[in-house]
Amino acid sequence: MAHTGSLFDTIYGRNLVAELRHFVHRPYLVVTMSDLWDKFRACFDENVAGVCLVQTLEHRALLKQVEELPTCNSVIGLGGGQALDVAKYVSWSRRIPLFQAPTAMSVDAAFGHRIAVRVDGQVRYIGWAVPEAVYVDFDVIRGAPPLLNRSGIGDVLCYHTACVDWKLAHERGKAEAQWPYDQRLVDEARQVLDTVMSRLDEIRDVSDEGVRTLMEALRWGGAAYHNAGWNGRHIEGVEHFYAYALEYLTGRKFVHGQLVCLGVYIGSVMQDNQPEEILSTIHRVGVDIRPEAMGITWDDAANALYRLSSFIRDAGLWYTVANETPITDKLIAHVRSHIERAWI
Repeated sequence: MAHTGSLFDTIYGRNLVAELRHFVHRPYLVVTMSDLWDKFRACFDENVAGVCLVQTLEHRALLKQVEELPTCNSVIGLGGGQALDVAKYVSWSRRIPLFQAPTAMSVDAAFGHRIAVRVDGQVRYIGWAVPEAVYVDFDVIRGAPPLLNRSGIGDVLCYHTACVDWKLAHERGKAEAQWPYDQRLVDEARQVLDTVMSRLDEIRDVSDEGVRTLMEALRWGGAAYHNAGWNGRHIEGVEHFYAYALEYLTGRKFVHGQLVCLGVYIGSVMQDNQPEEILSTIHRVGVDIRPEAMGITWDDAANALYRLSSFIRDAGLWYTVANETPITDKLIAHVRSHIERAWI
């Protein structure tokens, strides 16, 4: 597939995590989560300078945590989005080589240049980090909870709503001057999305082909922001803004792709943009987007939708369908009834 810009070197195989200790710069730091360290500690040796167990993405806390880390000559990110983002932050802050080993297909964080930190509870992208390589171990990925792997499709389905938001902003004269509507980028995103849509069953089953398909799509999407000149219009829109709003208003952390999938369906309803096809896709791949599956209520989900346009305005986010669509009880009832019917 033709693409704009460059993508991160990505290696697929088996026993890749255990191989890292043989070639990364020593001593090395491992950034991971406590449960993952218990699972993978035997893969590392006496050259570990230390282990950074991720607890937060709040920027002020990260600054302090990085200052207290031991001296090291490289950093290994091992885990999901939070661990991979903190590993990028360490690499950027200390200017040391980075090696990424995602343990699930939940997000595209392994393939993006910037770090998604939180500033006063809101997402902000900072920094710059390019890994020496991203190591995708089929067996490691397959060992993750099914929801984590399947929910990664959210960071690809979002192109469906993001591109329509960009076109809408263009037609309303609301597109950013530095990001004029570019059909070439939209077509490129659509091509990546279509590839994923053609292999939904493989992704649901986390087969080798499914892993490679979804990871290649995330690889494209992770680098797309930089490759388009720091333009995220074709890859992020109302669906992500809804996710950010719900996260902010509840003070909760979610499986990112699961929440984004809910946002994609809600956004497609607001856009009148093939919502039932999108809902069928999400159901088929096995991502449960009912609020109760995320540990929240329908009241929580509705509150975020009612407050979405003001959240977008206050956070300085770009123009989407949420800026001009009245949120009514009827719309929320429609969303709820269709989702509940799909998971009967």
